[in-house]
Amino acid sequence: MNSDGFIEYVPAVVTPPGDTLKEALDEIEMTQAELARRMGRPKKTINEIVRGKAAITHETALQLERVLDIPAHFWRALEENYQQHLLRSRDLRLLEEQADWLNEIPMASMLREGWADAGDTTAENVANALKFFGVASVDTFKDTFGSLVAAFRRSPSFQSDHWALAAWLRKGEIEARRLRCAPYSRKEFKAALAQVRRLAFEEPAIALKQLQEVCSKAGVAVVFVPELPGCAVSGAARWYGLRRAIIQLSFRHKRGDHVWFSFFHEAGHLLSSSPDDVFVDIPGEDAADGFARDYLIPPASYAQFLNSVGRRNISHEAVRSFASEIGIAPGIVVGRLQHDGVIPYSHLNGLTVPISAETLGAL
Repeated sequence: MNSDGFIEYVPAVVTPPGDTLKEALDEIEMTQAELARRMGRPKKTINEIVRGKAAITHETALQLERVLDIPAHFWRALEENYQQHLLRSRDLRLLEEQADWLNEIPMASMLREGWADAGDTTAENVANALKFFGVASVDTFKDTFGSLVAAFRRSPSFQSDHWALAAWLRKGEIEARRLRCAPYSRKEFKAALAQVRRLAFEEPAIALKQLQEVCSKAGVAVVFVPELPGCAVSGAARWYGLRRAIIQLSFRHKRGDHVWFSFFHEAGHLLSSSPDDVFVDIPGEDAADGFARDYLIPPASYAQFLNSVGRRNISHEAVRSFASEIGIAPGIVVGRLQHDGVIPYSHLNGLTVPISAETLGAL
């Protein structure tokens, strides 16, 4: 089945056009020598065509049309189908020789998630994986995604299967193509962030849909792709061409406050980067973490809150009141308090908002 949803018929065996030419000559009891004379071509050329040793060119097809009254496009179609068959056969042999590559990439996960189609043969699986990554060969896959791997590895503390991460990023690129985005505007994106900050009050599915819509007007495609096994990543930011950017989120921790923090973390990257940069969410990145932390909860307000309530007296009511005061969802305050060690990770989770696979499916 092709990308348009139509079933393509690809015959297992395609005979050379010369076989059809021989049948046509036998039907009218014409010899190859007579055909050659009428076409003004050497007998050797006709014999090579019949034996599949020479191709039917456009000129030859026109001559056959005049002599045999069989349309030139018929002969050209036979030749084109035959040549494609030969190319596909050679290509399948080459793909079969690259079967080990399937063990390097997360093919099983890609098939399970429906990112790639399952083939009937190993060669077809290699071809389907290449199609998913949008590359022509295993070599070009490694060339194309190798630079991304280098970007991933800038932090020695970041542990992830690099090809699983490449697959996750590729899926984000595919999803981003489906979103309509205005050309990127740094000014518009900065203005959008103030609106985005308030979206955490909404139901998750509604909020995340609005997040996509708000950011798309500023030229940023926000996409949500669940992480693959071995792909320990919460978010990524990169430029897609020169006219728009991508922020990709994984819902890794399945909590709203983590999603919003990851979004603003990646937003901070975009605001301070150029179209040549690629960023994968790495815990402990001071600049990006600092942007997200301080944008969501102003430092002065946070310090005043801790001083006023005391670290031992942080209650549901205190968090709700502070969150309302600074115009942020309570769960984000809880996440900050837990991250800073002010409260245990087991406390105040009733104020956090869960994010599930169902949430992603509703977008």
